Amino acid sequence: MTDPTAVVEALRAALGAAVVTDPARLDAVRGDKSGHRSPTPPLALVEARSTEDVQAVMRIASATRTPVVTRGAGTGLAGAAMASAGEIVLSTLAMDAVLEIDEEDLVAVVQPGIINGRFNDLLGERGLWFAPDPASRAISTVGGNIATGAGGLLCAKYGVTRDAVLGLTVVLADGRTIRTGHRSVKGVTGLDLTALMVGSEGLLGVVVEAVVRIRRRVEGVVPTIAAFFPDAASAARAASVVTAAGVQPAVMELMDAASLAAIDALLGTSMGVGGAAHLVVQTDGPAAEAEASAALAVIESLGGRAELTTDHAEGERLLAVRRAMHPAMERLGTTLIEDVSVPRSALPAMFAAIADIERRFEITIPTVAHAGDGNLHPNFVIEGDVVPDHIWEAADALFGAALALGGTLTGEHGIGVLKRRWLEDELGADQIDLQRGIKAVFDPLGILNPGKVFSPLVIG
Repeated sequence: MTDPTAVVEALRAALGAAVVTDPARLDAVRGDKSGHRSPTPPLALVEARSTEDVQAVMRIASATRTPVVTRGAGTGLAGAAMASAGEIVLSTLAMDAVLEIDEEDLVAVVQPGIINGRFNDLLGERGLWFAPDPASRAISTVGGNIATGAGGLLCAKYGVTRDAVLGLTVVLADGRTIRTGHRSVKGVTGLDLTALMVGSEGLLGVVVEAVVRIRRRVEGVVPTIAAFFPDAASAARAASVVTAAGVQPAVMELMDAASLAAIDALLGTSMGVGGAAHLVVQTDGPAAEAEASAALAVIESLGGRAELTTDHAEGERLLAVRRAMHPAMERLGTTLIEDVSVPRSALPAMFAAIADIERRFEITIPTVAHAGDGNLHPNFVIEGDVVPDHIWEAADALFGAALALGGTLTGEHGIGVLKRRWLEDELGADQIDLQRGIKAVFDPLGILNPGKVFSPLVIG
């Protein structure tokens, strides 16, 4: 790498005031919402405002072999946007325009810094919406959603971020720009580089524009069921049977007892007094009422104490309770928010495995789940920034249980730095070698987000 002072001078010559070296600002980008921070601050922060700014950064980085960490709002939960000494943080947060909304073809073109919730507010003014809705939608960017392959409460019915992205404009490691994908509903020309980019965690390029699918708002009654069960495994069993019965909920979320207690402490609610686990089910569309009735019958047949409401405000209140999970965990200490996913039929077994791990390691693992698609978020809460060995051992047991059930290490948060040690357990050495080879094609110098996922730690 070129002398760091010379790198900063080159950045300033090309980008002026967009280059930030204030220590407090640099310290703020050492970590993300995972609760973990790199030990040292980065070299500089560049607040890009255009594709040209991004190209300039990547050309300088390539010429000087300086590593670059692309960053949006910093809401990631796996440490993929953490930056450390000698690295340039390339922020796309100021690139937040909605460039086009095409109501006829139901596509929009956005820059990566647009906040998911704000994008949906703008679409809502036209009776439209963007389906991916992570719990962080009020603070996370669409670019960050693309980088991690984010999901959310509605993804079981409406798909995850990958399903919503039709095309991308990407600045490569050497500053060249490519356009992937298309605006048409169909398109299979060549290899699918758009899908490859989604979820690539900043390893392959910098997304500067995205063509995304949008939808017309679902009209009509939206019934919501609030059900309580004696334990999480029972609630998971009910969720599995609801799905097996052919019901397609828009939302089906599960919260265990420890999660409810933490949320009650944050919001002043009393959800925890209703039972040990809570399942909320919401249906929509033309068959909403019939599907809600069928789901309610399943839940009650399996011992759930349930109420159904068609009041929109009450339904939104119940979903707001679920979305409060992360801030509720933050109040308890440093949190490792895990993200395993298993086949939906294996959801009860996974909750049973979590309960066993709690007993074996004498810890509490507050867990919520997108029960409609088998994606669980177990939380390990610790004090301070150092993860004790027994917590890593418990996490190892958790990941092993998920893989044994036919699941995966991550459904929507990504690998980042927190799950690198388990990647080979799922993919195997041969597939990791292939994926490293793909990265080398896009980034032969290894300057994009080094040390994340399976990236080599040494710059080429």
